[in-house]
Amino acid sequence: MRDLPIATNVEDANAQHYEVPARFFELVLGPRLKYSSGLYRGPGSSLEEAEVAALEETVTHAGLADGQRILELGSGWGSLSLHMAETFPNAQVTAVSNSHSQRAHVEAQALKRGLRNVRVITADMNDVAFEAGSFDRVVSVEMFEHMSNWRALLGRIRGWLASDGRLFIHVFTHRIGAYRFDRADKADWIAQHFFTGGIMPSHGLAGSFPDLFELEDTWRWDGRHYSRTAEDWLRRMDANHAEVGEIMRETYGADAEVWRRRWRIFFLATSGLFGHSRGAEWGISHYRLRPVVSGTGARKG
Repeated sequence: MRDLPIATNVEDANAQHYEVPARFFELVLGPRLKYSSGLYRGPGSSLEEAEVAALEETVTHAGLADGQRILELGSGWGSLSLHMAETFPNAQVTAVSNSHSQRAHVEAQALKRGLRNVRVITADMNDVAFEAGSFDRVVSVEMFEHMSNWRALLGRIRGWLASDGRLFIHVFTHRIGAYRFDRADKADWIAQHFFTGGIMPSHGLAGSFPDLFELEDTWRWDGRHYSRTAEDWLRRMDANHAEVGEIMRETYGADAEVWRRRWRIFFLATSGLFGHSRGAEWGISHYRLRPVVSGTGARKG
């Protein structure tokens, strides 16, 4: 990881997930358009309830408060950035995404909700830069899995944080081992079609950079939460079969049916992976990290 750029195959990964228009995700995801794991607090929890529960727990684990300067890296369709802006009206939220369509969606939603405390930036993570000490909190939900050089990115983030700032990371992980999704491996179907350049972090990976960040606290959701999320996405995709089919034809042309099946397999594979061994092998990891002063090993604040 040390010798790679922060992010690789950026355009490939962007096209794989966002070549389809926003309407597809409105039909498949929950009402918050949260394209990451939900948190199901009970057997009867709905996708909408799981989205809200996950957002609320993220806010708590990140230690967010009103008046903070908050940066979200990999903001997606804006579920967390918009939630933070609504929850903390005196906070200043900066959202970074690599997708122009996502930026347009978040800006439209902020305008619709009367939110004046959200700024959206479209940028490749290799090129993102801010002045030192610009933020009290940096948060990221299911973006670090797309990053190839965590050390380089964490080094930048440490500089962007205020002296008493914190970094919060939500990633899917394996309980023991980290591995890359290898596009060169023709048997790696996920890498071929949906996750080029991505990695599966281990639960312990975020604590492997003690010269940059100290683990202040960590939490883990078992994989069944993601399994249920993917099943709910698939259920909604199938329920909206006619309109999804039209979107597939407009997007993929003669390959529409191939790609409809690929999206279904993607959701099924996600559910199967995270549901394996009753969610004990793969799951969701949350970390709150304290920056370390450069060159000293001491805490910043």
